[in-house]
Amino acid sequence: MNSKGAVPALRLDNGQVLTEGPVILQYLADQKPESGLAPKAGSLERYRLQEWLNYITSEVHKTFSPLFNPASDDNVKAYAKLNIEKRFDWLNKQLAGKQYLTGNQFTIADAYLYVVANWSNFVGIDLGRWPDLKAFQDRVAARPKVKEAMEAEGLFKKAA
Repeated sequence: MNSKGAVPALRLDNGQVLTEGPVILQYLADQKPESGLAPKAGSLERYRLQEWLNYITSEVHKTFSPLFNPASDDNVKAYAKLNIEKRFDWLNKQLAGKQYLTGNQFTIADAYLYVVANWSNFVGIDLGRWPDLKAFQDRVAARPKVKEAMEAEGLFKKAA
């Protein structure tokens, strides 16, 4: 579906395909502006959200890539982990005293960071080293729709 040979991609009802995570997230948020998942277009808060989306995609998301590539040798993986840890150090400081990346409002940037930081569970990185990032992950994981989605994907067990 993605002519770039990568994910993510979203096929719209009209047949067009959107690619790139931040674009898809902004498109989805704009379909329901009343949700508060993205600030109003043209506002400084919207540009701050775009800063977060771009940071997550270019500095965090892409840094995980070698860890999922079976062709990456141990030195490449060690270097990637070191870079992820540096990003997590910075993110931990940014989250200190905040509920979410932009303050108290959950946004698409929080959803994106949650997914990407959750990959640490699959590559042997313990988030306990970053208490504010870990607390953020726990807060997002406790959201009802996040729990529902994670259970549907089999990424954590449904509560009995």
